[in-house]
Amino acid sequence: MHLVEILTTYDALVPVVTGIIITVGPSFHLFGFIMCVGATAGRALKTVLQGILLSSEDEKMNSMNLLRYMAPMAVILLVPATLIMEREAFGLVATLAREDPSFIWILLCNSSMAYFVNLTNFLVLGNAKVAVAVVVSILVFRNPVTFMGMLGYGITVARVVLYGEAKKRSK
Repeated sequence: MHLVEILTTYDALVPVVTGIIITVGPSFHLFGFIMCVGATAGRALKTVLQGILLSSEDEKMNSMNLLRYMAPMAVILLVPATLIMEREAFGLVATLAREDPSFIWILLCNSSMAYFVNLTNFLVLGNAKVAVAVVVSILVFRNPVTFMGMLGYGITVARVVLYGEAKKRSK
């Protein structure tokens, strides 16, 4: 890959970051920013590993097999984290399940939806799910949206699409 192509590809990220800064605006919080950077780095690592595993000729792994191996790992990582950070969570779940048995069905539905989100992420949607999540957040949950927030989000989404196209062309 030529240096000019690399610079053009990563140049597309500057407006993405600008859009995010506009979207966040005055609600910036340092701890939230650090957690966001950590989550992004973790997701990037997962995406890179996923790409390697799905495209490797030696592994011959498909999306369903990858998801089958990743789901137990997520449980192994998240259950201890929940026990440490939200000590009362399991007791609360047990209490809610005793009070309303349909709560277990709600949890199972939630788990199924999480599975299908991951499945669609592996198969088709990728980063498009973020845009869908924001639209659902606005339409279903009536989360307030400012003009600056919409402008920032619009810039971010448009530049992510352009970045993806620039990456494709540079290959």
